[in-house]
Amino acid sequence: MSQATPQASRKSVTLHRLREMHAQGEKITMLTSYDAMFARLADECGVDCLLVGDSLGMIVQGEASTVPVTLEQMVYHTRCVARGNRTAWVVGDLPFGSYQENKEQALHSSVALMQAGAHMVKLEGGGWTTETVHFLTERGIPVCAHLGLTPQSVHALGGYRIQGRDDAGAETLRRHAKELAQAGAAMMVLELMPSSVAAQVQADNPGLMTIGIGAGAATAGQVLVLHDMLHVTRGKLPRFVRNFMAEGGSIEDAIRRYVAAVKDGSFPDESIHGY
Repeated sequence: MSQATPQASRKSVTLHRLREMHAQGEKITMLTSYDAMFARLADECGVDCLLVGDSLGMIVQGEASTVPVTLEQMVYHTRCVARGNRTAWVVGDLPFGSYQENKEQALHSSVALMQAGAHMVKLEGGGWTTETVHFLTERGIPVCAHLGLTPQSVHALGGYRIQGRDDAGAETLRRHAKELAQAGAAMMVLELMPSSVAAQVQADNPGLMTIGIGAGAATAGQVLVLHDMLHVTRGKLPRFVRNFMAEGGSIEDAIRRYVAAVKDGSFPDESIHGY
């Protein structure tokens, strides 16, 4: 692995700073991170946000989905990332079964992730989650919502399918996004939906920081699974993933190219969607 040059001049990325970037039209960069070393490297390469994703179930543990990941495992990996990170904003995933029971369970799980070093927690779904988001944000816990393809519900959704293709589906996504934003969600991952729908969600909620993955270029930022964009992941990759290792000679260079491509708008390719 190449040694990155520490960004001594970069101040800590805070929620206030992220909102400033969004207001000024600067794209927000996010990558998944599961350990201290890659967290340190991504931070030094200028990634704005590190997502400790429950995708670690598949990437790190070799599971078939994110469903088996436990809260204890998420706390462990969040602590690892926090130890390696210096300035990036850390988002920790609330795993399946850690927030669905009631608001108090969601608070308990969120506190565990925050105490492990997360700056924000992420939960999936709309509708029923609105009350939970309001409950958490009222108690000082920043929340990132997640709409579109929600991997924890992949069995209910019938697989990894583009969401919001028809008018009814698109309207539901827009309604859920507005409800979540009004409930206090500061950020929202929009996964695998038509770019026109993602653009509408952002336009409906101008203060909301939407982070796209397979949702086009109109979002406030982009996220990819680190191992996907480094082309380490084996098997079929989503079509929207770009192999940044093919463009650079090192992991460091690949991450820097990803950051630059998101910032200048050359990634993602608007014409590529889906798995």
